Amino acid sequence: MVNFKSFRGIVTQLNDFTIGQNGEGEGCYKLMNVEDVTGGIVNFVVSPSTYFVNQEIVTLGDWITGYYDGDAPVPMIYPPQYRALVVVKESTNQNVKVDFFNNQLVSSDGQLQLNLSPYTPIFLKNGQPFSKNPANRNLIVFYGPTTRSIPAQTTPYEIIVWC
Repeated sequence: MVNFKSFRGIVTQLNDFTIGQNGEGEGCYKLMNVEDVTGGIVNFVVSPSTYFVNQEIVTLGDWITGYYDGDAPVPMIYPPQYRALVVVKESTNQNVKVDFFNNQLVSSDGQLQLNLSPYTPIFLKNGQPFSKNPANRNLIVFYGPTTRSIPAQTTPYEIIVWC
């Protein structure tokens, strides 16, 4: 189970990032500088394995939410630098939740409960269909309206299982 944490803000810089001493992975990694509305800054290291929701291209000025593993070690520098696991480009058409959902399909923060329909499309992150129960897994959930209850309930538009 990944302890997903997030940071939401506007992309203010996007640069190539070299890892290793011999330029290994040159051009394959990016450093994305993100600033929130309060002036807080985070750098996300974007790798070839970072999952971009809907394969969106992110550019300067875009509002994004970056998800990272809150339990992963990070260098003690400012601004903080996290390995981006999932990047969501803001959209007014849908909501996205990245979290662990328990056996009742309630998110780990207790804020969202999923009510699956037989028609809810469920995929792996490589786009292949997922045929098992998505409970007790890390999920990327696309959804629209919710109830006003706690937890809010919704029937998702789509689910991506993060194996």
